[in-house]
Amino acid sequence: MSVYQNTSAMLKRLSKDANRITFSYLSISLLLLLFMVQSCGNSAEDSSDAFKVALLTPGPVSDAGWNASAYEGLQLIGTTIGAEVSQIETRTPADFEQGFRDYAGAGYDLIFGHGFEFQDAAATVSESFPGSVFITSSGTTVRDNVAPIVFEIEQATYLLGMISAYQSKSRKIGAVGGIEIPSVKSSFDAFAAGARSVDPEISVVVSYIGNWEDAGAAKEATLALMDQGIDFIFHNADAAGLGVFQAAQERGSVFVFGSNKNQNDIAPDVILASAVLSIPTAMLTVAREVQNGSFSPSIRRLGMAENVVTLVINSKLRDRVPIEVWDAVAESEGKIRSGELTVPRGF
Repeated sequence: MSVYQNTSAMLKRLSKDANRITFSYLSISLLLLLFMVQSCGNSAEDSSDAFKVALLTPGPVSDAGWNASAYEGLQLIGTTIGAEVSQIETRTPADFEQGFRDYAGAGYDLIFGHGFEFQDAAATVSESFPGSVFITSSGTTVRDNVAPIVFEIEQATYLLGMISAYQSKSRKIGAVGGIEIPSVKSSFDAFAAGARSVDPEISVVVSYIGNWEDAGAAKEATLALMDQGIDFIFHNADAAGLGVFQAAQERGSVFVFGSNKNQNDIAPDVILASAVLSIPTAMLTVAREVQNGSFSPSIRRLGMAENVVTLVINSKLRDRVPIEVWDAVAESEGKIRSGELTVPRGF
């Protein structure tokens, strides 16, 4: 046989072998692809069956207060009832609506908008997604699948006002807020009402900085209040509230109060007490109701009687206040819990 014939036969055998190898490779690849598609299909099915809960916050969850408590609530829901959870920060009304819409479109069963300012967006988006439940932290808007949880922090801020009026040497107290929304204003109105229940002529000055995050602006606002002789200051400014504590520590001549979460340990030398909300517990309760189908839309008000609102005194500074003051505050707290004393609220 010639060299040409030998070479031709060898090439034919190599071609057949290559075809068999290619066919085998393609067969294996096709089987792997089918397996992957099937697996992804099963995964998507499993994900869609999961109970899904989302949270929109108006500021960072690192604020050690309002947003941090809500994020703790979201994590509690995830670990306690096995929910799939997600959180995003939203800053504007357009962001609120888009955040609600994105989560509802992704099949989330329950979406929290953490603040009074979320209720209009929740009402708008809820019409297009009747299968999702929208909860706002504060507000008055109720729809078939929209409802607010109202934390009556006013009951605790009223008591903070009492403490301030009893102890203020200048008879001037103040408050620093983020954005002037009804829920924040209401907390300040109750603070003033508590103070005036002790001293009807006491001066109460409120300063808003226009955002929830600028600790520098909150510090400057606090220093400005101190320059007016104010010696007790309550904040409701989320992350910006840290600036209030910084100013108090810098001057060392005033006492301040924490809000929404127990913030006493952030600046234990100047924070006399905190108005605390059990936000995680309330969020978990609602999540369970939505999951088991027992949720009913209504305005849910939670305060001291439900053990959701508490006054937490800084044990390190307790001795700086006479026992008679603490006794008077405790008496008023008992009346609030029993319903004998109704604290004013703005909505």
